Amino acid sequence: MTTTSWTGQTANLRNPPIVTLRDRPAAEVRQDGDYARLLQIATRISSAAPLDDMYNEIAEFAAAAAKFESCGVCVAEGESLIFRSAQSYHPEALHRVKVQSVIDTTGWTSSNGVLVAALENAWADPRAKLFFNHPLEDRFESFLSIAMVSGGRLVGAINLIDRSGKAPDERAAAYIATLGQLAGAEIERARLSAENAQLAERLEARKIVERAKGILQRSLQMSEEDAYLTLQRESRQRRKSMKEVAEAIVLSEDLKKKK
Repeated sequence: MTTTSWTGQTANLRNPPIVTLRDRPAAEVRQDGDYARLLQIATRISSAAPLDDMYNEIAEFAAAAAKFESCGVCVAEGESLIFRSAQSYHPEALHRVKVQSVIDTTGWTSSNGVLVAALENAWADPRAKLFFNHPLEDRFESFLSIAMVSGGRLVGAINLIDRSGKAPDERAAAYIATLGQLAGAEIERARLSAENAQLAERLEARKIVERAKGILQRSLQMSEEDAYLTLQRESRQRRKSMKEVAEAIVLSEDLKKKK
């Protein structure tokens, strides 16, 4: 097995620079279609566009910018990386791989922008094989996996593959790494937002259940434990959540008070 790090192929592929507007003369920016597209996607990311749309656009952009045959985007959900989007991606790509397995196998640290950079016989590289379901034989030569990171945590990967055995130029690598950083921050923001919404929902449900328990205790002269067990039983029998049962009890009580 022959593997070649792409570190020596470009000036700084392990840690591609984050691209900013001030780095580029205005005339050059106007002439660079990839850069314009990068800014377009970055704007959509900053406006909290739907995550699935973001994954699709990243996969499409990365494959085109790197001039690789295909690109797949994997996102951390819990302890696993889940395959979420693809641009002509390999049909045997894993839909689930443990984040810690990726970190252990690739030796990734938060200071590295790249998880895997293999140029020759990448199909035989154990780091690349981790992302696929079956033995790959000689399916492709080049594999590049760019990390999506937030707060030093690995939250996803942008995986590029190609049969020709080539490396993207430094500018393309920098663009894709920039998207990896932006997308990583947005993935984490969305995750925290969802967790906060779930917490708020649980707190609201608890308030309603507590109120329904009080109504049952007063109206049926039962203990707090019996009231709770009654809500549980009705939830099972009616195949509704305890919140839904509690809401019905509270609504009934409110209507009685209005008569």
